Amino acid sequence: MPFSIVQNDITKMTTDAIVNAANSSLAPGGGVCGAIFAAAGYQQMDRACRAIGHCEVGQAAVTPGFALPAKYVIHAVGPVWRGGEQGEPALLRSCYRSALALAKEKRCRSIAFPLISSGIYGYPKGEALAVAVEAIRSYLEREEMEIVLVVFDKAAVDIGQERFARLTAYIDDHYVETHALHRQPTEASFIRRQEEEQADKAPFLPPPPMSAQMPMAAPAAADSAPKRKRRTLAELLDRLDESFSRMLLRLIDQRGLTDTAVYKRANIDRKLFSKLRQDSYHPSKATAIALAIALELNLGETKDLLGRAGYALSPSNKSDVIVMYFIENGSYDIYEINEALFAFDQRLLGA
Repeated sequence: MPFSIVQNDITKMTTDAIVNAANSSLAPGGGVCGAIFAAAGYQQMDRACRAIGHCEVGQAAVTPGFALPAKYVIHAVGPVWRGGEQGEPALLRSCYRSALALAKEKRCRSIAFPLISSGIYGYPKGEALAVAVEAIRSYLEREEMEIVLVVFDKAAVDIGQERFARLTAYIDDHYVETHALHRQPTEASFIRRQEEEQADKAPFLPPPPMSAQMPMAAPAAADSAPKRKRRTLAELLDRLDESFSRMLLRLIDQRGLTDTAVYKRANIDRKLFSKLRQDSYHPSKATAIALAIALELNLGETKDLLGRAGYALSPSNKSDVIVMYFIENGSYDIYEINEALFAFDQRLLGA
């Protein structure tokens, strides 16, 4: 898939290039930097970096990968966190952009990043992740490349309890864990249930007379969205034999989208999408769901599309429950959904 998050040792990545979280002098350091120097061959890497000499914060430089599986190491100099008011987000975005520009210049088809500046430079991990995803998303909107964000320690991006608190409560209420007879309630669901109990204890107040009631409020933005026309029984019966690929192409046309927009929104590459146009090709479940997300299908439409490929959404599958949560809430950002799936140890959507 074009973008993924994995837990791994970046020095073991077999991408065309890996990124080193470097310092301005390109000197060997600790953490990711020290590990890359050691794995590449300390003397060779040190000699190559000394030849470059210096790299400004927010910029990047490239050396060979030497003994690493990757052909190139791109040394990106991230900012030190000083509270966020010293231009740190812009400098961090510039790191990713500069590294990606160098990778393109070297004709790399794949690159692996660490979470730059989130170690000894003190950049808050959640904010560092948001900047990384934003920069990568922006790049992939106009370019083709496989980009991997590599975290050595799962805790580096383990922000699920705060960022995905509502999702955690939704999973607790909807996920049917087949082999567990008893589930411990999450903190989020416990708090929500306490709020519901307090609401139940509130004294009952009779409604005011009709003449005194306020006019009905306008519906929320999500509810005021135009409703999609219900399909007639005849239309459903007419499409009983419609294949996955035919349904996919029909939906793309109905929504006035281009193939490029759809496969980029779905986090799949162009080659795979060309295969999906063939009736004989059978997609994986992760790919089929990603396409439903790209098309912004509602839950019923998503189930229809998955059914054409022989799949279903199940409450006994945690990944499916997470997907259902986002669809029911009208959130179709594949990057955010994949962050949530990663936080809950589930397979990412896409190829």
